[in-house]
Amino acid sequence: MKLGIFDEHRLGLVIGEEMVDVTEALPHYDPGYAANFWLRMCRDFDVLRPRIERASREGLRKPLERVRLMAPVLNPSKIIAAASNYQEHVTEMAARPGVHTWLLDFDVFLKAPSSIIGPSETVVLPNLPGREIHHESELALVLGKGGRNIPENEALSHVLGYTILIDVTLRGEGDRSRRKSYDGFTPMGPWLVSADEIGDPQDLDIRLWVDGTLRQSVNTRDMLVKIPGIISYVSSVMTLNPGDVITTGAPPGVGEIRPGQIMTVEIEKIGRMEIPVRGTQG
Repeated sequence: MKLGIFDEHRLGLVIGEEMVDVTEALPHYDPGYAANFWLRMCRDFDVLRPRIERASREGLRKPLERVRLMAPVLNPSKIIAAASNYQEHVTEMAARPGVHTWLLDFDVFLKAPSSIIGPSETVVLPNLPGREIHHESELALVLGKGGRNIPENEALSHVLGYTILIDVTLRGEGDRSRRKSYDGFTPMGPWLVSADEIGDPQDLDIRLWVDGTLRQSVNTRDMLVKIPGIISYVSSVMTLNPGDVITTGAPPGVGEIRPGQIMTVEIEKIGRMEIPVRGTQG
């Protein structure tokens, strides 16, 4: 099942090349401030899934090119990002001057949820002369069931689905969370694919191109800490909530992005999105 948020916070199901409006399946739909219908849907997905499937047979259908796709998450309580989770990326970062050795160890950090944008939007680079801003293409997961101290052997049962995320990053000194939390620094999309449709999340190809030139290509099997281990570790630090986003680490091949370029990212079994980049005078 491919779940999308489109137009004015409508819930849709992607079927072929169409978006089917299934909003009527939600018992507490409210698109107003905070729009917490999404978080309720994540929490209650197992109960709501039959209703969503029934609604998909009757809902209004639109071609995908005629809808405005939003990020397939709304107001997560947090974005938890894994760092240094592919050995080749660790190696390339170790070669950069001035990188502190602790940054090369696996760990997690937080990104501001306000940095999220959808697949129909544009990354606007802050005006920071002399600083490099990089792309990092990643597999991300959205939690359906929260918890604390989740055992690894139960971790995947907490995952609602998977999506694509670009962790846009300001390189240099300073707190990692701040350098990755500028508005627009977390493009996500194009939709959320339910965990059952993905199958094994540790066997997915990830690729990212900038202006048609391939920069990143990796398989998720190469993660140093696998997804169950990431979820278990994070839940030992902080309570996880339905709708929270966990992103699984940057593959090798990160590089600078500049105004006028287009990032194209693709993950097997999920899809593809194109994100333009522009500059700002502010």
